[in-house]
Amino acid sequence: MSTTTTRTTYSIKDAAMLTGLPASTLRYYESIGVIGPIRRGETSSHRVYSEEDLDLLTWVACLSATGMSVDDMRSYVANGALGPSAAANQVALLVEQERRLALEAEQIALRARYVRIKIAYWQAVEAGDTARADELSDQARALADDLKKVRKN
Repeated sequence: MSTTTTRTTYSIKDAAMLTGLPASTLRYYESIGVIGPIRRGETSSHRVYSEEDLDLLTWVACLSATGMSVDDMRSYVANGALGPSAAANQVALLVEQERRLALEAEQIALRARYVRIKIAYWQAVEAGDTARADELSDQARALADDLKKVRKN
């Protein structure tokens, strides 16, 4: 008696639901080479995703969620296919992404600080505390200069 292994396959709708990526993004990533061509159904010619395809798409979705550029995702997937020989390239891509995220976190913290100062300013205005409002206005003005610098970068 022989045993047959049934491979589970998924439609684009299923793949979108399981990966969190819209179907349009799945088609786009395939068209620009972030992922390789997806097998097509014999009779329908619709995309048929395998478990392996979903695994790759899950990793791509995670990279996308970090804000990684499409070019870097494409490189990451291509490097991944090369295995250990591309490990240094993978590390470099991820270290650069980590650097970008740290910079973004600093920028968000700066913007949040500005908002906190403006909240305190308006609370001082509401309370009639002119001296505190003036102090906070000066702080906001100084921080605004820092925010301008951040926007230029």
